[in-house]
Amino acid sequence: MLQAQRVRRWFAQRAAELFGQVDVLLAPATPCVAPLLGTEWLELNGQRLPARPSLGLLTQPISCIGLPVCAVPVWGCSEAQPGLPIGVQVIAAPWREDHALRVGAALEAAGVARSPVAALD
Repeated sequence: MLQAQRVRRWFAQRAAELFGQVDVLLAPATPCVAPLLGTEWLELNGQRLPARPSLGLLTQPISCIGLPVCAVPVWGCSEAQPGLPIGVQVIAAPWREDHALRVGAALEAAGVARSPVAALD
C-alpha cells in the first residue's frame, strides 16, 4: 500500500509539472471505438479481454491521481467501425474543471464532439 501511494504521488507530481506548461491534455478515453451494446469481449492487441473493465483502462489512472476529466464522443475516426465514436478525455489540472469543460464545450461547438439524439418511437 505504501508503494502504491508513492507511485500515485510521483504521477501527481509529474502531472503538476505538465499543467505548469499546458491548460489541458487530450487523450483517448477508451482503448477502442465504442463497442456495440451487449459486447462482452474485446480483442485488443491480439488479446481477448472482458469488455467492461477494459473500457476503463485509460481513464482509471487519471482519476487515481485526482485530475478532472470531461469525456466527449468523437465521430468519424474509425475506418473499421465508421458508425461508432471514440471517447476522448479532456484532462485538466486539479481543481480546474472549468478548463476541461470549456474545451469539451468548444469541441462540441466546433462539431468535433457530439452526442447523437436518440430517436423516440
